[in-house]
Amino acid sequence: ESDTASEISFQFTKHKKTPSVGSHSSDMASVSSVSGSVLSVYSGDFGSVDAQGTVEFALDYDEKNREFQIHVSQCRDLAVVDEKKGRSDPYVKTYLLPDKARMGKRKTSVKKRTMNPIYNEVLRYKIEKMVLLIQKLNLSVWHNDPLGRNSFLGEIEIDLASWDWSNKKLNWYPLKPRSLSAVNGVDHRGVINLSIKYVPPGSLGPKNPPSGEVHIWVKDVKDLLQLRPSGVDSFVKCYVLPDTSKKSYQKTRIIKRDTNPVFNHTIVYDGFHTEDLKDACVELTVWDHEKLTNHFLGGIRLGLGTGMSYGICVDWMDSTQEEVAFWQDMMSAANEWIEGLLPLRSL
Repeated sequence: ESDTASEISFQFTKHKKTPSVGSHSSDMASVSSVSGSVLSVYSGDFGSVDAQGTVEFALDYDEKNREFQIHVSQCRDLAVVDEKKGRSDPYVKTYLLPDKARMGKRKTSVKKRTMNPIYNEVLRYKIEKMVLLIQKLNLSVWHNDPLGRNSFLGEIEIDLASWDWSNKKLNWYPLKPRSLSAVNGVDHRGVINLSIKYVPPGSLGPKNPPSGEVHIWVKDVKDLLQLRPSGVDSFVKCYVLPDTSKKSYQKTRIIKRDTNPVFNHTIVYDGFHTEDLKDACVELTVWDHEKLTNHFLGGIRLGLGTGMSYGICVDWMDSTQEEVAFWQDMMSAANEWIEGLLPLRSL
């Protein structure tokens, strides 16, 4: 069925709320730091303030240093977040879209108690020009809250493929409400074709298998984001959350220069008791391989999507309706392959 099969043991202890996999990490503390590093990129809009005002900035590309530069000058007439005190503490944040996680965010310092902040700061991205030209710049303004519940004040998106790169002057732009795609996280990243099955302990004979097994057959991916003219060099990572240790980590081989890669790779995790299926989550992510860093293309999370794992609230138990239904079908049909075609998303 596949060119390679990986098998790994995934053990849970029953006397703890948090699972233990024998790793040197501190269970849930390590999970939150790893999963949260990606999830924090997609910070929510906690405020109910209407976007208003303008932002002044300039764009430039430094050919010598291969660096995209955003000169953030100032903002005017921003919305007031704290009505009682008549104040906002604004800062400016930027991403390169469609993949926020790939290049990461940049942000200015926070200017306190002003609706007309002056920054005069340069935000920089090390990126090749031809890659930059298939991106969009998302520049947004936020009120900084000490408790972390930052309020959205407005944004602007610029298609860098059509940008006039001879224009290096500071210009004013009106801040707009959040776009529908940004609010709903709607961006097409391709679809993954896979099959999964659960083999309960002892279902194939006495003590066969000795513990439950989850089989994941990664077949292929269609219509990946093309980051370079030559295509993408993609591979798939797999973890069974909450474990993010090396014991849980598996990956496919790299398929080069193909936006429709065929992997045909099977992974087997044993050590699964039936009750663990309610609290564990299989995370599959697709990445573009480069020498210095791998770029996130999209992923799925297969689980019940309850927001809880072993009695603890976790951000990563966030499966979509399609992903939940796929996982439930596997749980209700022991020893049967369940086939699915699921859209990749920003995790």
